[in-house]
Amino acid sequence: MRRGMRAPARLARLANLSLLILFPVAWSAPLLRAGLLPVFGLDEISVVSGLATLVRTDPLLAALVAVFAIVAPLAKVAGRAAVDAGLAPQRWLGPLHALGRLAMADIFLVALYIVVAKGVGVGRIETGWGLYLLTGCVLASLALSHVPPPRG
Repeated sequence: MRRGMRAPARLARLANLSLLILFPVAWSAPLLRAGLLPVFGLDEISVVSGLATLVRTDPLLAALVAVFAIVAPLAKVAGRAAVDAGLAPQRWLGPLHALGRLAMADIFLVALYIVVAKGVGVGRIETGWGLYLLTGCVLASLALSHVPPPRG
């Protein structure tokens, strides 16, 4: 850490770095549990398992989901860490903020799928703890993008 860095800036920098660990955990955590009928058991679905299924059935959609759910948030967090460490120019902050908005798209899609599936009423869907973790990571990343980087 740089000498003289204020406590809020240091806390924001550590919080951003923690997202490099929390995002991969969220990607493998169960976003939801789904089953065809209420009688049968529920299968847990995560970002990783969903991508694995999509690669086999619709590679183009799998690529789009991978960009929104994995590449955009990871690039944003890593880019912000580089700016905070003085390894990248502060002009990167604008494009990194745009990446954060792309990362929020996957939360919207998951919510939309849950609403549609529950509306049809054929199966049963329960949200998993991973959905809350992923949403928290995306919102934390978005909030941290409003904290000014340390001056160096």
